[in-house]
Amino acid sequence: MLSVSATEVAVKVAETPFVHPTGIIGNRPTDEELDMFGITHQGKVRPDNQDHFLICTVHPQAVIHGTSLPTIDTLPMRGTRLTTLLVVADGVGGAAAGSDAARLATESVMRYVATTLRCYHTAGARSDAEFLSALRAAAMDAHDAVRAEAMSRPDAKRMATTLTVSITVWPWMYFLQVGDSRGYIFQGGKLRQVTRDQTVAQQLIDDGAMKQEQLRNSPLKNVLARAIGADEATPEVTRIDITDRASTVLLCSDGLTKHVTHDEISAHLANMRSSEQVTRELLELALARGGTDNITLIVVRAPVKTAG
Repeated sequence: MLSVSATEVAVKVAETPFVHPTGIIGNRPTDEELDMFGITHQGKVRPDNQDHFLICTVHPQAVIHGTSLPTIDTLPMRGTRLTTLLVVADGVGGAAAGSDAARLATESVMRYVATTLRCYHTAGARSDAEFLSALRAAAMDAHDAVRAEAMSRPDAKRMATTLTVSITVWPWMYFLQVGDSRGYIFQGGKLRQVTRDQTVAQQLIDDGAMKQEQLRNSPLKNVLARAIGADEATPEVTRIDITDRASTVLLCSDGLTKHVTHDEISAHLANMRSSEQVTRELLELALARGGTDNITLIVVRAPVKTAG
């Protein structure tokens, strides 16, 4: 029986017409249209699970502390969704230290986005430097939180985590990456890895010191060059246009990609019926092939409406 943690969202908000900067007019998905599912499993070899994930939407909200009105049930207490936030963190440094690092990083990003990130209006603009700076600051807040915790534990000298974040301000999706958990987008029948693995082997390939075909057998392919809590934690941010509502997003830890290929992930997403169905199928495939690491996946889409 799978050890599962899952989250689904089905909350009604008003559908807001949107005019894309290129002139394309479309409809922003409502909360109830979002098909989102996350799952985590310790795998078949590891004695514990050091992965953590988060799926959430962020809204402005009115809090009434006192009123003479006879009823407030019909008042619009929560505003239209500002953003959708997805996080996958894969802990490094032993059972408790790794899990705590992943938890602290996830909680820190959530806290930052919910209470500090007040520049959503700049997302997607020609000069969205303020928004990008805020995303990087969220990663560094997580880095500081993990480092501070490690300093308070003399026996936890090696305490770090990967951090892959997707934050959507329609119609833009931003991927923030530290480490080698991955972010993918499936558009037009093709799967693209948006994030870049921040490993020593990948760095050697980027520098021309190693050939791509050598990566598979390299002992450095899983050695992190950057991680939250490590000596180097500089995040990379990538922006994707998701005006096409047929897009599907996948975030995962390397427990999935150690066992399931790019083409196999693509085939499953091409034939998905729901985010829960495809997430469970990919997890089962990784487990059937050994499940040598913790496995965490998030799949999100906003299916296109069909007439009838």
